[in-house]
Amino acid sequence: MDYGTQYRDCQWMDFETLEQFMKEVLVKVSIPENDAAIISDILIESDKRGIDSHGIGRLKPIYIDRLDLGIVNPETKIDIVKETVTTAVLDGNNGMGHVVAKKAMEMAIEKAKEYGMGMISVRNSTHYGIAGYYTSMACDAGMIGMTGTNARPSTSPTFGVENMLGTNPLTIGLPTDEEFDFNLDCATSVSQRGKIEVYDRAGKDLPPGWVIGENGETRTDTGQVLVDLTKGKAALTPLGGLGDSTGGYKGFGYSTVVEVLSAALQDGKFMKDLNGFDESGNRIPYPLGHFFIAINTDFFMGEKVFRTIAGSIMRGLRESRKAPGQERIYTAGEKEFLARQYRTEHGCPIPVVLQDQMVELRNRWNLDFKFNWE
Repeated sequence: MDYGTQYRDCQWMDFETLEQFMKEVLVKVSIPENDAAIISDILIESDKRGIDSHGIGRLKPIYIDRLDLGIVNPETKIDIVKETVTTAVLDGNNGMGHVVAKKAMEMAIEKAKEYGMGMISVRNSTHYGIAGYYTSMACDAGMIGMTGTNARPSTSPTFGVENMLGTNPLTIGLPTDEEFDFNLDCATSVSQRGKIEVYDRAGKDLPPGWVIGENGETRTDTGQVLVDLTKGKAALTPLGGLGDSTGGYKGFGYSTVVEVLSAALQDGKFMKDLNGFDESGNRIPYPLGHFFIAINTDFFMGEKVFRTIAGSIMRGLRESRKAPGQERIYTAGEKEFLARQYRTEHGCPIPVVLQDQMVELRNRWNLDFKFNWE
């Protein structure tokens, strides 16, 4: 994979400086320092893995702007609504989703250590960053991890054009005996808003089939798509694409599962109630729901057996016959591992749009940072 030429127009910044910058900005918007450390750690982890849609690129437009609007609470108060030895329901009280989510997965892991499995559902939370961060927590503990979250409506049902469901990732982490674990972290739509934002920052048109218009036509006009997604004039297509000939009903079905598990277990909001606007068009919170599952492999045949077999399966898949012209097969988590190796040496790419946002945030609070592009 060529990580260099892909970002030739970007400036590069080391992990430590970028993480510290995000943390200081978050503290300036009244987020407690410990919570700011959690959030910045999750954001930088996204950039380390090469998931540019969910790292520094989300700092201003998703988190700072929403905090400025007053639709997210900077102090995250977590209430336990109900709890058993293996389950719990948490209320995030519209705080920072990263803080709520990390607490929830920690609880799931602790319950699984004692009882074999743990599942936590969350209501009234907010955007929690990359879902794969939380499944990695479980893998690090030798456990299977699963998480999902609903989101503001952006994806249409198969044969529909109205944005009804969120991008609704269904994320699974499996510990292996390799340098990296299997970590499937992806939306149940063909693409997701964050990736479209990456295309917009790069000035590129979208690939056909990612977005459907009001009249059923495919949309590739990136900037206007971002506007129309919020107006209900465009929708993302479910995983599998338009119609059912390429399996769009599968993505639609999985997305529906995530929507139900992110709302029904915790008596939370769903679909149009997550639009972020009231009847008068005023901005209001997005009361998202999440779920987290940890399964302790020691309660089956043991962590070592699980890791060995899982690793053998991954190696077998990668070593299978390649299609003509293809040199490599990747298993989930491998590209992120390779991206981390490259970026540990070179840093994270910062395109011009993000450079401007970072300068704006620095100047707003007169932070002591001198960026290398200045």
